[in-house]
Amino acid sequence: MVTKSSDEWYTPPEIFETMNMTFDLDVCAPEGGISWIPAIKHYTIHDNALEQPWTGRVWMNPPYSKPTPFVEKWIEHANGIGLVPISKSRWFVKLWRSETSIVLPDYESFKFIRDGKRKQIFMPIAFIAIGPQENHDAIARLGRPR
Repeated sequence: MVTKSSDEWYTPPEIFETMNMTFDLDVCAPEGGISWIPAIKHYTIHDNALEQPWTGRVWMNPPYSKPTPFVEKWIEHANGIGLVPISKSRWFVKLWRSETSIVLPDYESFKFIRDGKRKQIFMPIAFIAIGPQENHDAIARLGRPR
């Protein structure tokens, strides 16, 4: 059972269908992974992804209660796509000013999967691509990058 304060907000399957790419690693997966996320390997909270090596193309939908350490490691890794909260944090400003592609989904219509239902999250979000061009191309299929 997911509690109200839980970080369990899953990216819907059509996002991955639209991006049409496979990830080497999902760094913030629930136990057992998520069947529709095309990742070869995944780390759960029990694996402590921040202590593990990240390899290849990474999918990251970090815990929004504390995204900073995940986003900072993702920036250092420099290969992947993330779905992050829009924030006044230093890491968001750094991403905004760097060689990333950023797509802002329609906040009003974007729904995560939570408790098996589609639900809108309480904050604006952004898809961000870093690294090889194919990552940037994948999120461009979701909307016009800035």
